[in-house]
Amino acid sequence: MLYELARHEPLRTVAWDSDVARATIQAIVDETERQFDPVLGWPAHPRDRAEARATDPGLTPLYHGACGVVWALHYLQAQGGASLKADYIAYLDAARSRNQEWLGEVRDAAAASYLMGDTPFLMQQWANAADRSVLNDQLAHLIAGNREHPHRELMWGAPGTMLAAYFLYQHSGDPRWAKLYVQTAATLWSQLLWSDEFQCHYWTQDMYGRQSTYLDGVHGFVATACALIKGRKLLAPDDWQQWERCIVQTVSRTATEDGQGVNWRAHLVTPAGEQPRLLMQFCHGAPGFVICLGDLPAGPLDALMLRAGETLWQAGPLTKGANLCHGTGGNGYAFLKLYQRTGDAKWLERARAFAMHGIAQTAAERAQHGQGQYSLWTGDLGFAIYLWDCLTGEPRFPTLDVFFSGASEQATSPPVL
Repeated sequence: MLYELARHEPLRTVAWDSDVARATIQAIVDETERQFDPVLGWPAHPRDRAEARATDPGLTPLYHGACGVVWALHYLQAQGGASLKADYIAYLDAARSRNQEWLGEVRDAAAASYLMGDTPFLMQQWANAADRSVLNDQLAHLIAGNREHPHRELMWGAPGTMLAAYFLYQHSGDPRWAKLYVQTAATLWSQLLWSDEFQCHYWTQDMYGRQSTYLDGVHGFVATACALIKGRKLLAPDDWQQWERCIVQTVSRTATEDGQGVNWRAHLVTPAGEQPRLLMQFCHGAPGFVICLGDLPAGPLDALMLRAGETLWQAGPLTKGANLCHGTGGNGYAFLKLYQRTGDAKWLERARAFAMHGIAQTAAERAQHGQGQYSLWTGDLGFAIYLWDCLTGEPRFPTLDVFFSGASEQATSPPVL
């Protein structure tokens, strides 16, 4: 079996309704604003932090805390998807200080982290600053200092800060960011390892007290591939051709196929004492592969990606809510990516079917827990952005495909470095 049946549930047969989608987005935004406390931030959800009390400060990272909530609220407003009653950018200073306290003893090593550290706080402040000189220096220091990070993955390591450098260059056209991007890519190339057993390249992640060989869409190979694909025009043509061959080879060699279906396991080499697992969610499995490879130029992986989409549709929505990282909304983004790549309307229809299912899931979760889940990657805010993308048909996975709103993408060609 290519996925675990118990992690999925039957798809609700609810017709797509754009008015309901728009109303759900605004309802999520309105509730999120009502729940804001200028001292505590937003309440943590039991799924994000067990035994959280109402008087506890909320979580703060981009991934599952206040930084991501601020980003999502202002992003939705900038896109025309919702209206805000307040501005939350000024809260980022206090939230970043609390985030540093939350990181504790790993604060210095983790400061640059794209999903957990200072970098996304500073990027939001950078976008809103009249004078960026100090923030430029702070961000450049974090990105440069993260190139040799032993995690070698998106959440904590160099691939995440390489993606940050790409977004900063895309928004500003400042060649310092392109240079940092290219330097980080060169470091990652030098760290690639070769597997004789699987005949492909891979990275190890020295993370959480052990060494892993993740392949997935957060900690693994394909998440790093996503950052490389996004910024491929900044690389020398010969360098990109090498990267493309590497990506195609590893993704092809690690696919698990069963009839017409396909999925990917979490690790290249399963850790000792564990059983190989095939999950079907963004962070582990085919949805993350399709999303992370969504902007790869047409080529030999096209057939695998289409088969992955069919397998995902067969599996159905996830039981763990509508969130992006391991829920129905994240999986739905794979359908939006396939719609973008193929122009086939069935993929948009499938994305919207998952959206309507996710709306019901979000309501049920709120009734069960007595609150919403105020986070970007793990909660309601990310799902609201997914609903907006189902309305527009544009698959822009939050903070992977887009970071800055408004007058972005000023840089359309690589600088002379």
